[in-house]
Amino acid sequence: MIYDISPPLSASTPVWPDDVPLTRQVALDIEQGDFATLSSLSATLHLGAHVDAPSHYRPGGPAIGNLSLEPFIGLCEVISLDVSRGATISASALPRTIRAPRVLIRTGTGSRNGNFHTNFAALSLTLIEELASRGCVLIGIDTPSVDLYDSKSLLAHHACDRANIAILEGLELDTVPPGLYELIALPLRLIDFEASPVRAILRTLDND
Repeated sequence: MIYDISPPLSASTPVWPDDVPLTRQVALDIEQGDFATLSSLSATLHLGAHVDAPSHYRPGGPAIGNLSLEPFIGLCEVISLDVSRGATISASALPRTIRAPRVLIRTGTGSRNGNFHTNFAALSLTLIEELASRGCVLIGIDTPSVDLYDSKSLLAHHACDRANIAILEGLELDTVPPGLYELIALPLRLIDFEASPVRAILRTLDND
């Protein structure tokens, strides 16, 4: 079974305030008598489910097209945490056992009903350090950022960078039961860009 954990992308998809929403420009339209449909899009790269590269928050950091794909495909665990809006999730909220090197965290505090909510939950440095000590290579979350909305220092991003943990943001996890899955969430090979939207999916394991 496949779970699509990428929100649908359209002009109504919420984006960070003052960021660039998705727009479509149609050059040719087969429904209007053209021989084919041809269109282009304009949008922030931090749209829907997306991967942040270190160049997003660290001068000289690698861009998205230079990242290894290994963190973005493989065994992962979805965990659901009881989190208040605007909270920073501590390490003590984690299950005693983490069974996979990729962890997707369902907080229930992300965008809802086509609206961008600024009071989403985020990751604490102690949580990132704890997951790093358990061999984590990727953290995913159902919020627009691993840092709180008003953060300018982006300490959680930098903590993930120091621990060599990939960042996957903006997931839809509401309908996914907690447990083990195979994650596939490959960023585009965009040269010199700081992020990439992804089509993130989870596949159930054969022995489930």
